[in-house]
Amino acid sequence: MSRASGNTGSMIWIKDPLAVLARGAERGVVVDGARIVELVARGREPAGGQRRTLEIFDASSHVLLPGLINAHHHFYQTLTRAFSHAIDKPLFAWLQALYPVWAHLTPDMIALSSRLALAELLLSGCTCASDHHYLFTDALGDAIEIQAGAARELGVRVVLTRGSMSLSVDDGGLPPAGVVQDEAFILAESERVVDQLHDAGEGAMVQLALAPCSPFSVSEELMRESAALARRKSVRLHTHLAETHEETEFCASRTGLRPLDYLEHVDWLKDDVWLAHGIHFNDAEIARLGAAGLGVAHCPSSNMILSSGLCPVRKLEAAGVAVGLGVDGSASNDASNMIQEVRQAMLLQKLGTGADGVGHLQALNWATRGSARCLGRDDIGEITVGGQADLALFQLDEPRFSGAQDPLAALVLCGATRADAVMVGGEWRVRDGEIVDLDLERLMARHAEAARVLRAKSGSANAGDGRF
Repeated sequence: MSRASGNTGSMIWIKDPLAVLARGAERGVVVDGARIVELVARGREPAGGQRRTLEIFDASSHVLLPGLINAHHHFYQTLTRAFSHAIDKPLFAWLQALYPVWAHLTPDMIALSSRLALAELLLSGCTCASDHHYLFTDALGDAIEIQAGAARELGVRVVLTRGSMSLSVDDGGLPPAGVVQDEAFILAESERVVDQLHDAGEGAMVQLALAPCSPFSVSEELMRESAALARRKSVRLHTHLAETHEETEFCASRTGLRPLDYLEHVDWLKDDVWLAHGIHFNDAEIARLGAAGLGVAHCPSSNMILSSGLCPVRKLEAAGVAVGLGVDGSASNDASNMIQEVRQAMLLQKLGTGADGVGHLQALNWATRGSARCLGRDDIGEITVGGQADLALFQLDEPRFSGAQDPLAALVLCGATRADAVMVGGEWRVRDGEIVDLDLERLMARHAEAARVLRAKSGSANAGDGRF
């Protein structure tokens, strides 16, 4: 990928933002290579500019944030947005409507859906995304490698989780037989992709984690063996948990345990684990989560659309749980827009905490530092000296912002949807609201055609065509 429009070797002063989500950086930040090397306080000039050429990015019409971090997603689901057979269904029925469709995914569809999801995320100010890919068939053995290639093309950081499903409906699970795999094969493939792709170093662009899908799609043995393998390879663990009452009932009927007790039973109640959703925990369980040091990726839009419940975010945080933010699957959101998800999270949590219980700064924190903690990263998620230069800049030049007093609050309360400029590791990946080096119109056309082909293969070609 061309980097001609990125950092050319000079230091960059992102100068005089309208507002910045960092203390002591009122006049902006200085970037050298991949890192932030200076915060410029009010009334000061950059010290580094006295020694080297200083390129200036005029941020006087921008709000400056750390790059947003998406802690839970399913890229491939961009191909089944607003899918008529799955609309207005709770989680289990929703999955049962979509599993037969996803069984027809091809490698090219994985590539296109990954590129499209990452492009959509970039345009919303997201610089790092974790994807939970658990859908494997005989045709999709290289799905994780394909996703890593898409991330490199777009210049976005990713934490790719090698998911798995081994319990089909014939074995007492939920998925059909065509989308589950043998457990020994899953473990061998998990080890292979970790060895091939995981970068443990600071500033890593591609990292791996292991992610058995859920209590209703894998066995206890696979949960235990995945945990042992992850710890042997020093990678993190991820799964869906406590998302719905149906899941709780499934766990109780199959294992005799509530979801958190089951997690402890299979040796997952550790600080190298982050969970997707984490809605249905009681107070005692929340205390155990905090004591163990787990993380939870809150997915507000998906939880609302599937009516899964209200995640007790403030209780989790008070107990010491790292709370991040995820857009979740683009077939249950149905968008991949991180700055919109920040607003959604704030609004939803106000219902549970009261108007003064949560505000825009807490919601932005979930999408930055909180998500970074979930992913086990301390080099991203904050605007700080020595941190990676992952930055998102938003303009407040639309009618929705007119009359706003506080720029940071306006970004969330008034509903920003698109970043004007995004930097990842010191490289500009979005300028003037457009992704650098990407023909987005062509990508969207190819992606839409792939979605049409997928519907046709699954026998759903004419579903949801708008006719009554």
